[in-house]
Amino acid sequence: MSQAHDEHESPIKTPKQLILAVIFAFVVPIFLIVLLVKNVGSDTRAGAGADALSEEAIAARIQPVGAVHIKLEGGPLKTGEEVYKAQCVACHAAGLAGAPKFSDAAAWGPRNGQGYDTLLTSALKGKGAMGAQGGGDFSDLEIGRAVVYMANAGGAKFEEPKPAAAAAPADAASQ
Repeated sequence: MSQAHDEHESPIKTPKQLILAVIFAFVVPIFLIVLLVKNVGSDTRAGAGADALSEEAIAARIQPVGAVHIKLEGGPLKTGEEVYKAQCVACHAAGLAGAPKFSDAAAWGPRNGQGYDTLLTSALKGKGAMGAQGGGDFSDLEIGRAVVYMANAGGAKFEEPKPAAAAAPADAASQ
């Protein structure tokens, strides 16, 4: 019988070896699992939506759709030349789409003959290929100043329109 018992010998012969075997049986797999989790969790992703939580992506998603701009009346008015250079020069400098060239007396002559009010109405409402205000965003007074600036460069002798507030005290002083 003692021979049958010897056939079933295990590699663990002492209690110290048993304790080491149990520790390694638990510690080594846990260590390997921790390494795998760390490797998988720290990998940077390159797929779609990988940068969804970056500061730039968040800022792009929450940016305002539109903005409100309040244009207060009574601010500094632009001169006719400033409005011309900002808006009108695009077509009137080269005579695009049938626009009379700046300072071309032959082209402006018939138009000037129609009078300031007709020219102003055309500029405010649009005429031919020109949109209302030439596509700009100016006050009626500023557009009127630009009309006078261009018409006078083409030979007219129109007087530049004055702001309504400035005209009222002048009228009161004359009475």
